Amino acid sequence: METRKNKPELMAPAGDWTMLRAAVVNGADAVYFGLDKLNMRAKAANFSVEQLPEIVSFCKEHKVKTYLTLNTIVFEEELSELEEIIIAAKQNKVERIICSDLAVADLCHNYQFPFCISTQSSISNSLAADVYKRMGAVRIVLARECSLEEIKKIRTKTNLEIEAFVHGAMCIAVSGRCFMSHHLFGKSANRGECVQPCRREYEVFDPSIGKSLIVGEDYIMSPKDLCTIEFIDQLIESGIDSFKIEGRKRSPEYVAKTVMVYRQAIDHYFAQTLTDEIKKELLTVLETVYNRGFSSGFYFDIPSSEEYAGVNGSKATTRKTYIGKVINYFQEPQVAHILLESGEIRINDDILVIGKKTGVIEFTIEKMNVNDKDESSAKRGDEITIKIPSLLRRNDKVYLIEHIK
Repeated sequence: METRKNKPELMAPAGDWTMLRAAVVNGADAVYFGLDKLNMRAKAANFSVEQLPEIVSFCKEHKVKTYLTLNTIVFEEELSELEEIIIAAKQNKVERIICSDLAVADLCHNYQFPFCISTQSSISNSLAADVYKRMGAVRIVLARECSLEEIKKIRTKTNLEIEAFVHGAMCIAVSGRCFMSHHLFGKSANRGECVQPCRREYEVFDPSIGKSLIVGEDYIMSPKDLCTIEFIDQLIESGIDSFKIEGRKRSPEYVAKTVMVYRQAIDHYFAQTLTDEIKKELLTVLETVYNRGFSSGFYFDIPSSEEYAGVNGSKATTRKTYIGKVINYFQEPQVAHILLESGEIRINDDILVIGKKTGVIEFTIEKMNVNDKDESSAKRGDEITIKIPSLLRRNDKVYLIEHIK
């Protein structure tokens, strides 16, 4: 296939201000975020309607597009509030809304507000795409179950923008429309409240014989995470308009690393410098942040039994440990003053700084001053100064990055 000329949009999750800044700083073209209601990540920190002006202003300043998620099912008593949110989003110049409930789509159409149809709608063919186009949609987020070949066929039959996931958590249910959490705990995944019972290990009891057994050790309802870095060139060439990273409930460093990696991969492709070696290097970086192991999802085939996570939690090759906070930052010499409140650090340790306005900063200690003396290590209670070119702020949290063998 002929190399495309326009880069696909790289869309990043923003579960709070720290994640939003991390996404923007590391090269996202767009961010998607939710308010405290009517979005599929209700348990994320999220934002309020009152914060919309600040969010839009910050993103416009950095030439980043804003997508508001209103992608849950909507009940009758919520229609008035839904309309108020859409009006506020339009007044504050949010660029698009992502939705699945037809009520949201209809209100967006009435207010001439551009909207995208969420993956929750399971669009997996061009005829379905055309239905939403007639309703006024400008983009469809394809079903997770679409293969790469199916995406190529849909691309040739619709002029709607196509968005697809390239990285992040996968759900055992079709396009994430799961009822298990609601059935077991009264917390609906389709209302953004999922408690992820699929990620657990289960014991099956047979009352006829009075015995039970553990259902495997591979967590058979917990898929590995989607990762497309090794075939990102094929996705680019398929004509997908927007590459979406999942993860509004994950950490700021996850957002920073995944956005940085996919930004580099896309840029390498268009510079004609993307090699298998670079892909492997980028994959190694992705392995350092939260993941359940990696899978190609449905892009090439239906996932097999080998595509289950096998663990309850992360397989990341690093973990962060809180060690202290920033007391001050001196811009002229570019020096941070840090109080160690826990643990111990040494020269050549990797450090992570996270703050609401700072975002995510990672660096390696090359030299440090401990209690006014040059030292090779520091412990709890020590005050240290380190030269860091990136602006830090008071009370930013400081973490030691530990490498897991």
